[in-house]
Amino acid sequence: MKITPEPQKSILTKILTKLNVPTEHAEIVADVTLDADLKGFSSHGIGRFPQYIKGLESGTIKTKGDIEIENETVSTALINGNHLFGHYVSYKSMQLAMEKARETGIGMVGIHDSNHFGVAGYYSDMAIMEDLIGLVIANTEPAVAPIGGKIPILGTNPIAIGIPSNKNYVSVDMATSASARGKLMEAVRRGEKIPKNVALDCEGNPTIDPQEALNGSILPFGAHKGYALAFMIEILAGPLVKAAFGTGVTGTATPEEMCTKGDLMIAIDPSKLIDLNIFKDQVDEFINQVKSTDNIFIPGDMEVRNVSKHQQNGIDIDDKLYQQFIDISHKLKIDLENLFTK
Repeated sequence: MKITPEPQKSILTKILTKLNVPTEHAEIVADVTLDADLKGFSSHGIGRFPQYIKGLESGTIKTKGDIEIENETVSTALINGNHLFGHYVSYKSMQLAMEKARETGIGMVGIHDSNHFGVAGYYSDMAIMEDLIGLVIANTEPAVAPIGGKIPILGTNPIAIGIPSNKNYVSVDMATSASARGKLMEAVRRGEKIPKNVALDCEGNPTIDPQEALNGSILPFGAHKGYALAFMIEILAGPLVKAAFGTGVTGTATPEEMCTKGDLMIAIDPSKLIDLNIFKDQVDEFINQVKSTDNIFIPGDMEVRNVSKHQQNGIDIDDKLYQQFIDISHKLKIDLENLFTK
């Protein structure tokens, strides 16, 4: 089954508003979710949506109230998300970070008591579109064992960086683990195996079974290098922002539990350091150097290709995910079947 971009946004917004999610919140969730699918991050796109429904039903995602600024300076802020949708909380927090960056050169906003926010790169993209540099990090509930261990303590702890350019989309959005947890969850749903050298089972043995991997641990990417980066992100997105850390993080993959993870949104205004046009020209000059050999990709190129492909051909929906949406639609008395195509 397939679905095209605009119907997908419409479906998700309609379902959420039917569940008493404020329209502004619902539209942001739908937009972030679509962004993930268009870029090819299907593990964080529409496939995650049933998890959000479970969070709403369990009361771990709130529909009333708003974010709260607990501490603030001219360049920093600490946000209590009050367990609203993570997409909405993160969107508002990056907006605040960008406002501060325009004023002081840098804006840094920490978040606690939020929820899963989709793809980190959506929020760094917000900065790019305002000619700012965006940096987003987050911790997640344990999925990665420290090097030499087999008990998960660290999260998959994503990092996204976006840089403005005149001619190119310059963005990296990745987990610090060998695979995002969502890709394993997606593999379980689809009945697929995972690649070798991605995960260990609960006994510490290599596995290509995604369920055994979820019960065990995901390897850090690049061995000790990914482990070290995840370790540092755990602190910057945990204790620094008044959020949980290590084994205390819950709710990013188990929607029935309150989400205790943290996020850190940073926006940097390059014009406070150098003429903006010179900066962007030099970014493009560097990219030209990198691409002087044929068939060289820069961070962001694959996403651009995927967006074009999915806008033209639609977004794939596997049979189990399709059935989940049909079940949701029947429960809410919404007709969705005609919006999916084969």
